[in-house]
Amino acid sequence: MNLRQQILALAIVPLVVAILAITALITWQSTNLVRSSIDTFERNMLAAKQTELLNLTNLALSAINDIYVSAGPDDEAAKEKVRDILTALDYGEDGYFFVYDYGGTSIAHPRQTFRPGRNWIDLTDPDGNKVIASLIEKAREGGGLFQYKWEKPSASATADKLSFAVGLDKWGWMLGTGVYLDDVFAQTAAANADLRGSIGRTFFIVAIIAVPAVLVVFATCMLINLHERRLADGKLKKLTQRIIDTQEEERSRVARELHDGISQNLVGVRYAIDLARRKVDHDNVEAVNAIERGAGALNDAIKEVRRMSHELRPRVLDDLGLTAALEALVHNFSERNNVETTLESVAFKNRLVPEAKIALYRVAQEALTNIERHANATRVTVRFSSTSQPETGGGPARGRVRMDIIDNGRGFPAAGSQAAGLGLRNMQERMAHFGGYIEVDSSPKGTRLTAVLPRSALIGQHNLAEAA
Repeated sequence: MNLRQQILALAIVPLVVAILAITALITWQSTNLVRSSIDTFERNMLAAKQTELLNLTNLALSAINDIYVSAGPDDEAAKEKVRDILTALDYGEDGYFFVYDYGGTSIAHPRQTFRPGRNWIDLTDPDGNKVIASLIEKAREGGGLFQYKWEKPSASATADKLSFAVGLDKWGWMLGTGVYLDDVFAQTAAANADLRGSIGRTFFIVAIIAVPAVLVVFATCMLINLHERRLADGKLKKLTQRIIDTQEEERSRVARELHDGISQNLVGVRYAIDLARRKVDHDNVEAVNAIERGAGALNDAIKEVRRMSHELRPRVLDDLGLTAALEALVHNFSERNNVETTLESVAFKNRLVPEAKIALYRVAQEALTNIERHANATRVTVRFSSTSQPETGGGPARGRVRMDIIDNGRGFPAAGSQAAGLGLRNMQERMAHFGGYIEVDSSPKGTRLTAVLPRSALIGQHNLAEAA
């Protein structure tokens, strides 16, 4: 991950984490609030059921009160009347009263007629609760509530039931009635389902808001990053060109100093030596030889100064153009290294801007220097041409001006890879300033370097590009 990607990650990840944390907190608080409301609703429903059971039990006790109070412990007629009243005293499809004696024998059960007359003291529900024994215990204690599972008549299925049992101690009976709680639990389950749906909707709404927000932030960061990158690239390109221009100006200044200053001084010294040689007695062979050696060394120094001045800034480039400068460069290279060197140049009427001419000349100069130092070549070809159609190739810019430098040397040896890499990078920077590119194809059989400049490097096109 590069620096830009790390900056984007640092900008976006905290936002995503914050959104997730806020969403989780809101969801947790909402869930707790709704569950608390559901629990409160369930407790209120159960309290209402309990109140309903107490009212129903009091109603039943009121219905049998006169008979029960006036009857004796063994008054079978009164017991029969009470049994008939309680059997007939039902409410709704699933509401009824049931009676058991304290021993567990069923006295009255209007919905399950098979139970009266039989003992059910050991009856248990699916949860293992002893139903009848527990109800009798509540009745002996003075009355109480008990929850268990029992068959619901209307559904013919087992459901949760809440019953209230009270004792008729004089007869040793337990009177009870109950309500089924499946409707309460159904409403609670529906509320929980609504809760889950609400949480899902909350996440969906947060996603609708958060995802576009993150995308907008990401896109904004990308646009800002691209904008800053373009500005930085533009400034870097201008800085590179300023450095190159400064180098060329310094080269020109040094070349002038060498040509007009040091070179002229050395020529003056050579004239003085020639004059001294003419004045020396010819019979003094040693003095004549010493002067001859000094004159020869001075001539070599003059040639070296002129060569350095020419390489730093060839005047022919400014006076006669790029083709003439390349001819001089190729001629000097061939003469200096005894390498067969040819220049193939096609004249073209479109003129390059001065900076582009300098760039191509420096590329050729750098390439020939690398060949001289590393390639050990015996043949070099420099082709310089202008194409009427855009070049087709692998480079990022399709150009009108092309220069190929081909040698039959040994390619890029490992020993010279660093130097070649630095020189190639300098060439690429020069071409990149004009939107051009450098291509290098190297093998043990030789190397081909291709430099291509686009149409914008031409004088007319360059003016149009600057106006745009």
